[in-house]
Amino acid sequence: MKDINNQNGLNSPWTDSLNRNLHPDSNALVDHLRIVHQKHTGFTETCASSCRDKAGRNSYEWLAEIVPNNKELRVLDLACGSGTLLKILFDRNQNLNLKGIDMCPEELKLAKNLLKNSGVNLIESKAQNLTAINDNSIDIVLCHWALTLMDPITPVLNEVRRVLTSEGRFAALVDGPINTVPSYKEVYDLIYSYVQEGIPNYGEIDLGDPRIRGTESLSNLAHKTFPEANVTIETNVVSIKGPVIEVAETAAGFFYAAFVLKPDKRKSMIKSLSKILAISKESTDAEKQGQFSMPINRLIVEPYIT
Repeated sequence: MKDINNQNGLNSPWTDSLNRNLHPDSNALVDHLRIVHQKHTGFTETCASSCRDKAGRNSYEWLAEIVPNNKELRVLDLACGSGTLLKILFDRNQNLNLKGIDMCPEELKLAKNLLKNSGVNLIESKAQNLTAINDNSIDIVLCHWALTLMDPITPVLNEVRRVLTSEGRFAALVDGPINTVPSYKEVYDLIYSYVQEGIPNYGEIDLGDPRIRGTESLSNLAHKTFPEANVTIETNVVSIKGPVIEVAETAAGFFYAAFVLKPDKRKSMIKSLSKILAISKESTDAEKQGQFSMPINRLIVEPYIT
């Protein structure tokens, strides 16, 4: 993986639109996400694998629990990235028929290497148009931390509904309620304050559809697309502890906003973030320990049991 903490700042059609006080369109969003993942391939895996809940699970493992280990099922990982979730599923049950879709060829290259000789079918495609997947051909669709970045979101959910069997399930890992963890909101506000020094509109206009980030609005959106389904949203918290600078860098890696900062601003932000996350008072920064905790939601859409 490329070093996510030594970037030169990031410019894209999306940030250019914000700088001109315009509302970026969906094409600008796609271009922005592709640039981030081209420059920092695999960063989602690095960050998400590091944080664990009280049961010792990272967010990939929590989402993977939706798939039974003892059945031959057809599973699609939507926006599969570098293939981490698919590898977990393959290692648990090699009888699964696994597919992964992502719009970024650089991420799919990592996934191909990770899943070598696994038989997993990897496809380059946007989530709004899953033409490579037949109607009613998938038992479970999973999406790890990408639903929040998709806009327009309605075509994505419609495509998920189309490819699922009548008894199929859809589960997604997304951002949890920001106030669940007070220290998380402090981290969020700090990073965005640095970004907004250069791009004042950042945050007022954010990546993806804001309805995905709200528990009630996400539930309403899912019910609208799957009116006959049982929709549940579970909240969890994942955390990481360690040397405070490393923890601060990991925390910053969860925020796409941090990628637009130039090196001097990012260095200053990491220093400020370290002060927030510090949990020890050792004499030197190198000895200080830190902790970062983050709320996450797991959306589950499944048929009503009658």
